[in-house]
Amino acid sequence: MRILVAGWSSVLHGEATAGDVLATEAVAGALAGAGLPFDTAWSAVMCPPGGLRLDDARPEDYTHLVFVCGPATGAPVAELHERFAHCERLAVGVSVLDPADPATAGFHRVIARDRPGAGAHRDLAAGPEPALVPVLGVYLTGGQREYGALRRHDAVRAGLEQWLGGLDAARLPLETRLDPRDWRLPATPAQAGSVAARCDAVVSMRLHGLVLALRAGVPVLAVDPVAGGGKVTAQARAWDWPAVVGAEEAAGAEAGEHFDALLDWCLSGPGRAAAAERAALAPAGAEQLEQLLAALAPAPAVPGR
Repeated sequence: MRILVAGWSSVLHGEATAGDVLATEAVAGALAGAGLPFDTAWSAVMCPPGGLRLDDARPEDYTHLVFVCGPATGAPVAELHERFAHCERLAVGVSVLDPADPATAGFHRVIARDRPGAGAHRDLAAGPEPALVPVLGVYLTGGQREYGALRRHDAVRAGLEQWLGGLDAARLPLETRLDPRDWRLPATPAQAGSVAARCDAVVSMRLHGLVLALRAGVPVLAVDPVAGGGKVTAQARAWDWPAVVGAEEAAGAEAGEHFDALLDWCLSGPGRAAAAERAALAPAGAEQLEQLLAALAPAPAVPGR
């Protein structure tokens, strides 16, 4: 007996959702706990290093096929019936739209999460909470043409995106730009700041990404895309904030090592404490506002005139 576990996260053009993968992991855990031999098949996109792609699974190696999650219908499901015709085929945690659908009826047994005219079961993805990872707010930019020949934005952004793609973290693309016409963008500064405040850390090429994070006590990895240092570096200096990477380092061969080290510090106890200290400072800009008011103050009257 050997079982192949497959689902929509296995087929070439399937859509792998977090729920699909969590349900697959729940089935794998149950099979392992019961001591049943099995392999899990993945699509080329989702296959982990050393994992098994569905295309590489040899049907003759298996006695059972278990299809997990999603709708139990469609051409990919029908193709599995044909390819694994000799196997005992079961579906679990699936939605049944039409019990008479050949793709659905092709299973020897269907353990549905929902079907017409029957009660529903909680989805398999609602198992034990998986280990949580850091939530990173990310502010990138490709603009700032005012810096002219000093711009290193393309190289810095490319390096950051490559590094971010390899992190085991929840990455949220954020914007400082406001637009009340677009629900995907914040409409007010409070909305933008509320998102930044709920992150574990922020990665920012933008000055105001740094400011929104530190004023909320959230540590920030600041990356300056301007050669020699531009406004991001200047703002980090104004906050006495150490986690800043210059354009030369950010675009260099060892950029990932710099980013890793500073992000580790940001997520550490000392990094969080340092950000909290910055948030506790007096409201920023007081000296600038005092100078503005002094400049606008009427000149004192001259006696006798």
